[in-house]
Amino acid sequence: MLNGVYKGPACPHERIELCLNRQRGAGRPVKKNCEVYETLKLEEVYGLIPSENHGDWFAVADSDGDGRLTGADAIKFFAMSNLPRGDLKLVWSIADSRRQGFLGLKEFVAAMQLVSLAQAGNPISSDLLSSEGVDPGNLKPPFMDGLDVLLAKRKQSSREREENGSNSLQLSPAAGWFSSSKSANKVPLSSVTSIVDGLKKLYVQKLKPLELTYLFNDFVSPSLTNSDFDAKPMVMLLGQYSTGKTTFIKHLLGVNYPDAHIGPEPTTDRFVVVMNGTDERSIPGNTVAVHAEMPFSGLTSFGSAFLSKFQCSQMPHPLLEHITFVDTPGVLSGEKQRTQRSYDFTGVTSWFAAKCDLILLLFDPHKLDISDEFKRVIGSLRGHDDKIRVVLNKADQVDTQQLMRVYGALMWSLGKVLNTPEVMRVYIGSFNDKPINAEVTGPLGRELFEKEQDDLLTDLKDIPKKACDRRINEFVKRSRAAKIHAYIISHLKKSMPAMMGKAKAQQKLIDNLPDEFAKVQREYHLPIGDFPNIEHFKEILSGYNIDKFEKLKPRMIQAVDDMLGYDIPELLKNFRNPYD
Repeated sequence: MLNGVYKGPACPHERIELCLNRQRGAGRPVKKNCEVYETLKLEEVYGLIPSENHGDWFAVADSDGDGRLTGADAIKFFAMSNLPRGDLKLVWSIADSRRQGFLGLKEFVAAMQLVSLAQAGNPISSDLLSSEGVDPGNLKPPFMDGLDVLLAKRKQSSREREENGSNSLQLSPAAGWFSSSKSANKVPLSSVTSIVDGLKKLYVQKLKPLELTYLFNDFVSPSLTNSDFDAKPMVMLLGQYSTGKTTFIKHLLGVNYPDAHIGPEPTTDRFVVVMNGTDERSIPGNTVAVHAEMPFSGLTSFGSAFLSKFQCSQMPHPLLEHITFVDTPGVLSGEKQRTQRSYDFTGVTSWFAAKCDLILLLFDPHKLDISDEFKRVIGSLRGHDDKIRVVLNKADQVDTQQLMRVYGALMWSLGKVLNTPEVMRVYIGSFNDKPINAEVTGPLGRELFEKEQDDLLTDLKDIPKKACDRRINEFVKRSRAAKIHAYIISHLKKSMPAMMGKAKAQQKLIDNLPDEFAKVQREYHLPIGDFPNIEHFKEILSGYNIDKFEKLKPRMIQAVDDMLGYDIPELLKNFRNPYD
């Protein structure tokens, strides 16, 4: 280390080994998958460790001291580099690759290194920091015209604050908004410092009241918490037993996660969330569900029977700093196995599907049949088709001619289950630590598998970058679903008689629910595809007294319409690239 900057081996693969060993704190070698880590371009692997100078510079640039450098402050600070506006636009775009609308300290370090390289005459590109001949640890600090004066002023003001005993650190108030909506109302939307904080404020202020009034959390989805907004992107793996789900995660991480079991028989008998943590440990499901910093409180609705089959495995790992994996029990075939489950398996997968950014359906050449339960599981993913990818794993077990037939049979099987006109993206490969069986696949198969793996890794690499966009997309989807739910509930309330025959009228409404949905759709000109599943809605509705429901409150509907039509576009405009 020199001035807090990493000065280790120049080879990225050696850096990965050192990075993993240091994070484990065990000093033992760790099996690695270099392609995965190199593709993901982790900050620490490429030397993006803040030095003391970077910390001082960031403190100068971050005028409100909240740890987030937003567009207006960035324009002022980056202007001192005297680079053209077009170059600075590229610097911001690369540094804020996740499109959060602000730069944290690590992103700021990357931006400063890009500025330094640009000042040296290098053309700015997304792979500049990882290109040959560039060692971020040995880069000279960029020249920033007038920065010395600002640093001197900051030191002087720091001394004065120390003498007065004051502290300038400003913490984001967003966490407190979920316990008190009044605190959210006090903060104008123009004052939030990130897109996610803006969504938190809009949810607490405008969407959550509508959800609570019309029982959206009971019928559709539990109310969101602070941890739901701050959670890392999630990838869920689904498939029949022994299709390689746990092995796939091991392949990406380079090691087994805590309590992982791999075998030809159904080994994973529970839902396992694999997350980053300071040490290796497993946390029981009941504890995970009440953990304030984990986004799994909604799983309590599935009861103790499910929570006893749920756990969180934590381990320190660079990849898990960016992505959380959800390993699932193998889907079994036959009615007997389905009825032996003590919890709503399809309901749980549907809950996770709404939270996840990517859903991988794994098959192997010898398990192409889609059982009744697997069909129900895939059906529970309705509305999340854009997240689904299909992986034909263990493809090196068959030769090229057989692989063509297997691929055709898989597409035929999926065509009967996935009711979409689009062709589902299928990745073909053998995602494990064993070398590809070249004797069976031949040279063409090996080349195909390598290209397919590269494509899948690119998909995984893009997940953190698209996480903020995905969050906005899910928020808008939830808002529209809450509006439709409010229309349905208020319509059912309006259809109830004022005095006599309420029980009979309620039963008639439940029996004729498809007709009632059609009436709501025609009255408010709503897309029929956005309506909830009728059977699921009917099942929950039968446990409520419709006469107790709330009438339609136009002001609440209008607040959500204003949020979708004005507030969210304005929020995105405020946090776009400041050089646009």
